[in-house]
Order: sequence, then structure tokens, then C-alpha cells
Amino acid sequence: MPIFANGCIVPLMTTMNISLPDSLKEFVDHQVTTAGYGTSSEYVRELIRRDQDRLKLRGLLLDGAQSRPTGFGDADYFASLRATIKKRIAVNQ
Repeated sequence: MPIFANGCIVPLMTTMNISLPDSLKEFVDHQVTTAGYGTSSEYVRELIRRDQDRLKLRGLLLDGAQSRPTGFGDADYFASLRATIKKRIAVNQ
């Protein structure tokens, strides 16, 4: 990855050409215009990142579903989780 004078690291990019029917190109152009993307490439990269996140979450959910139960998810359990998160937030502030 190139490192510029200001210390910014820019990942190397490669080009991929895709063919779209007119209706999909119009949709992408509309999304770029209305959703604040600078280019259609930014929009497509965001879609790919979201799909990566979705697949990662799906994998985690499947792993959790296949694991043995370790206890009950009752009100006390969730209260304990909330308390732990509040402590971590307080320490990091």
C-alpha cells in the first residue's frame, strides 16, 4: 500500500468493468445522485462491503446456532451485559 507524505495509507485499487442493462444503470445513477455517493464505484464498493458484513453476520449466527447452550438469556443476563458495556464505555471516555 502506498504511504503518502501526510501518513495516509491508500489501498491499491484494481479496475473491474461490469455490464448493466439500462434500467440498472439508471438505478445506480439515481442512487449516486440521491444517496450522496461521489461515483458509481463508491456505490458499488459500499454494496460489496454490506454483502461482506451480511455474510460475516450469517456465519456468526450459524456458528451460534450450532453451539451448545451455555445458559439462559433471561433479564438478569441482559442486565449483566448492559452493565459490562457501560463499564467499558466509562473506561474508554
